[in-house]
Amino acid sequence: MPSDRPMESFVATLKRVAAVLRDEGIPFALGGGLAAWARGGPETDHDVDFFVKPEDAARAQEALVHHAGMRADRPPEDWLLKVWDDDVLVDLVFCPSGGPVTDEWLARADECELMSMRLPILSLEDVVTTKLLAMKEQEPDYGPVLKIARTLREQIPWERVRDRTEESPWARAFFTLVEGLGIVEPARERVGGLVP
Repeated sequence: MPSDRPMESFVATLKRVAAVLRDEGIPFALGGGLAAWARGGPETDHDVDFFVKPEDAARAQEALVHHAGMRADRPPEDWLLKVWDDDVLVDLVFCPSGGPVTDEWLARADECELMSMRLPILSLEDVVTTKLLAMKEQEPDYGPVLKIARTLREQIPWERVRDRTEESPWARAFFTLVEGLGIVEPARERVGGLVP
């Protein structure tokens, strides 16, 4: 559900979370809609996503509670933990659709300056891939990922995203949509399983 909170509240929260995780030595990357926004994508109106490795998730949640006064929340899902920074929700994602967060995931993140703070930001390949793989029959909302595709199309490695999501019917439908809208070029012909 969209919120009426201004972007400033999301940015303030992401800076607080990033500072605590950095100071505690917990590897992380900013993800989700804010990772796209940091590269010129649309503003987010949902929550703040940080990606951490499974073995670091509980420690990250505890650090945010003890060092930043945030409120812990244990969701029924088994792939993330949550904290609240006043009324801003922070997701600590450790096992998104497609597999757990690994050192390789975090190594693909770009170290960027965002609002006078340097922090690792999840690659656009991983942002779009996780959004597509997270789609389920109960929530087939293409709006957020379509906005990212429209605004950041030249920065997204579409063939790699296509390869990583090819098993998902929701992702295949997304590619049909964005190709039909002229946002993404149609898939190149494969010869012997390889793209020429």
